[in-house]
Amino acid sequence: MTNDRLHMVRTAAEGLQALAAVETVIENSSLDKMLMHLVKLRISLINGCVYCVSLHNTEAREDGETQDRLDHIVVWQDTNFYSDSERAALAWGEALTLRGNKADLDSLHKNLQEHLSDEDIGTLMLVVVMINTWNRIQMAAHASTF
Repeated sequence: MTNDRLHMVRTAAEGLQALAAVETVIENSSLDKMLMHLVKLRISLINGCVYCVSLHNTEAREDGETQDRLDHIVVWQDTNFYSDSERAALAWGEALTLRGNKADLDSLHKNLQEHLSDEDIGTLMLVVVMINTWNRIQMAAHASTF
């Protein structure tokens, strides 16, 4: 017996293929892979997507991320485990995910520009959009525990 509520592969295959094409663009970009893992994990934690938190923890570890950095992502602002570019990306991702927090996007963007190229900022924006999208698809499609 499955806990799936939605069967997106069957009912929205074309849309999922389009989302997968965006993921290919992201994967082929120059944006640092560890930074991407951290942003995906942090946003998945904010959104409460159990499936995605597990997936992004696993993928990050497989790519060499340390357990300390993964364990402390929930308190990233209060540790010295993350680089300035990672901090800028995490702040940007959080602000866009939690738009209700009235974040100063101009200041956050200016900080991003100090650490990332315009192309990498564009890719980061795609990462933020896509992980928020995947979180919502996974939460809608699956039971919250597995």
